[in-house]
Amino acid sequence: MTQDAVQDAALLKLLSEGHGGVLVTLKRDGRPQLSNVSHAYDPEERVIRISVTDDRAKTRNLRRDPRASYHVTSADRWAYTVAEGTAELSPVAADPHDGTVEELVRLYRAVLGEHPDWDDFRAAMVRDRRLVVRLRVERVYGVPGTGS
Repeated sequence: MTQDAVQDAALLKLLSEGHGGVLVTLKRDGRPQLSNVSHAYDPEERVIRISVTDDRAKTRNLRRDPRASYHVTSADRWAYTVAEGTAELSPVAADPHDGTVEELVRLYRAVLGEHPDWDDFRAAMVRDRRLVVRLRVERVYGVPGTGS
């Protein structure tokens, strides 16, 4: 493995160690718009998944310009990773058993475990007009943890 590959692996590891981070999208005027969100990272696909609602600024920003960054830190805040990539948006949840809701169920399980009432959860995903942001990690930078 090259030094760059070792560095990237250490940085990507931080995405799997927690579920909170900051999603950075671009406003119409080019300035960043930041949102604290929860995520699930799939290291095999190199994809960060985030649940969002259809009416939020971050969703509108990504529809206009899919470039995004995602920032996570270690608990002590000494290590951090910024993942850059191109976001893909799922369709808006339209039925409690459609593909989007199924993906939202998997995302919830990855972040929080089992829900006490999956029927209620599924209905809420449709009612809230939720969708999934899939941020495909193209580049990472930051400071890996000392234990990496």
